[in-house]
Amino acid sequence: MLSTRSTRLAKSAVSRLLQKQSVRSMGTTKSFHLESKDNNETTFFDFTDENYERANRILQKYPDNYRQAAMIPLLDLAQRQNGGWLPLAAMDKVAQICNIAPVRVYEVASFYTMFNRTPVGKYFMQVCGTTPCMICGSEEIMKTIQDHLGIKNGQTSDCGYFTLLEVECLGACANAPMVQINDDYYECLSKETMIELLEAMKKDELPAVGKWGSLPMNGQVSCEGPLGKNSLFTIPKPPAIDPDRFKDGNVDPADVKKHMAY
Repeated sequence: MLSTRSTRLAKSAVSRLLQKQSVRSMGTTKSFHLESKDNNETTFFDFTDENYERANRILQKYPDNYRQAAMIPLLDLAQRQNGGWLPLAAMDKVAQICNIAPVRVYEVASFYTMFNRTPVGKYFMQVCGTTPCMICGSEEIMKTIQDHLGIKNGQTSDCGYFTLLEVECLGACANAPMVQINDDYYECLSKETMIELLEAMKKDELPAVGKWGSLPMNGQVSCEGPLGKNSLFTIPKPPAIDPDRFKDGNVDPADVKKHMAY
């Protein structure tokens, strides 16, 4: 069993090792630990009782000898509890629960862009800048946000409400340009609708996206193109089917297609 002093020295060594790693820019995060008064080796973090119940349900999905498989959902749970970002203490807590070395958790948290290891605003806006969105106007969306809030890519507003980050494809190419705000997608954006969203966020009145997790901001609710429908202008009537066709209980195999309205 390691002494408290030995454990503290081991954590310090890991922290120094992380700081020596090369920088891999990922918007608001780096591949090494950034020491601050809110994120250091003495910062406290523990799951709430409610989240411990969630953590136990997550762990029950995996064999005891593969507890590390629960690492990503546990990190996500910790990040949500901590206001959208992961301090060192939260990663250490996940390592303790998974019974693995903390550096294994640091490796995962620093690799996946879904994890933020520095604080983000209440509304974390990720604007897709990949080709389909760029062609459809994502650069104007980025400029609109920057001009309206006075922040640049990778920055958080002074009020702490907004963090802006340009990211790669978020998989909503058919409804470009789009922005992910926290967990939800807002699609088919224009300069005007983006400003509407920003003003709504200032009032904490962001439109609900509904059960699909996305909301087209141009009123489009189907796969129609910008010119509307170009086929199926009317809904074809279903074929008439005789409700008494099986009343005698016998079906002639030669007449099956007719019975099935082919």
